Amino acid sequence: MTVREQQQERERLTLANWATKSYASRGRQRPMEECPYRTCFQRDRDRIIHSKAFRRLSNKTQVFISPEGDHYRARLTHTLEVAQIARTVARALRLNEDLTEAIALGHDLGHTPFGHAGERALDEVCPFGFRHNEQSLRMIDRIEDLNLTWEVRDGIVCHTGGRKADTPEGRIIHFADRIAYINHDIDDAIRGGLIRAADIPRRLLDSLGDTHGRRIDTMVTAMISYGQQHREIGMDEKTHHEMLELRQFMFDYVYQGTEAQSEEQRAKNMLRSLYEYFVEHPDELPSDYFVLMTQGDPLERVVCDYIACMTDRYSISTYKKLFIPKSWNKIED
Repeated sequence: MTVREQQQERERLTLANWATKSYASRGRQRPMEECPYRTCFQRDRDRIIHSKAFRRLSNKTQVFISPEGDHYRARLTHTLEVAQIARTVARALRLNEDLTEAIALGHDLGHTPFGHAGERALDEVCPFGFRHNEQSLRMIDRIEDLNLTWEVRDGIVCHTGGRKADTPEGRIIHFADRIAYINHDIDDAIRGGLIRAADIPRRLLDSLGDTHGRRIDTMVTAMISYGQQHREIGMDEKTHHEMLELRQFMFDYVYQGTEAQSEEQRAKNMLRSLYEYFVEHPDELPSDYFVLMTQGDPLERVVCDYIACMTDRYSISTYKKLFIPKSWNKIED
């Protein structure tokens, strides 16, 4: 037996009956010779980690646009926190950790610069609309062509929105994503002076926990208990409702109309300007993106691809190059 076959046999013997087994995968869009050492889901995880899109996450905004300080989350640190939470749940429920990790690491590959502000900007200007989960799937299918398994692709596109992932591992990511961003955004908002811990409703702190770690532990424990009882991914009604209340608190006091988003309109205007420029000057798109148009992809979609792939810094640099007179930059320097 190869190392991969030995691992597949361990999956058969140790994973729960409702877990997704790598040897039963629905496969890839194109056939690929099996790796002798890794299961298909382990291979997908590695292909994601080695992708250009994954590297760019380290320089993409999570919530706070251009934060001052080294400890605020970027899109990459968010992704790693989601993966850690998701793997803990998968391990406790004897589900497939490799599949869970691959989905977690790939779920935000299609996110724009400047977080959800950038997503809203492209959604407003692109005639086809823009959703970061759909863009993540386009990233791995069309732009980088990673040829991932059906289960990983399904989990990535279904991590948000109305459709649930087909696998329990994919459904874990929907919850793990919320657990991660609610709690780390509270942490960053307190660090940034936007809110105080005392501003959070006392009854939610008493029930969910009065520290970052305790709240995550409460929510993860709720997921594990629910899964053990129901062989499904979820939370008890009380904990789930309180988690959503905490999420709404963040929308009311942090995500909307606060100092944290004071730069949002500028970021949106900048990305709109970049979009309009490249729609009018498609010949200036990099060759990798121009090729997509020659293969039949609409210009507007390809321009969105290019902008969505930009990091915060690169989008600012491109905007300066296109719209700010060089003499002004010299004055600033």
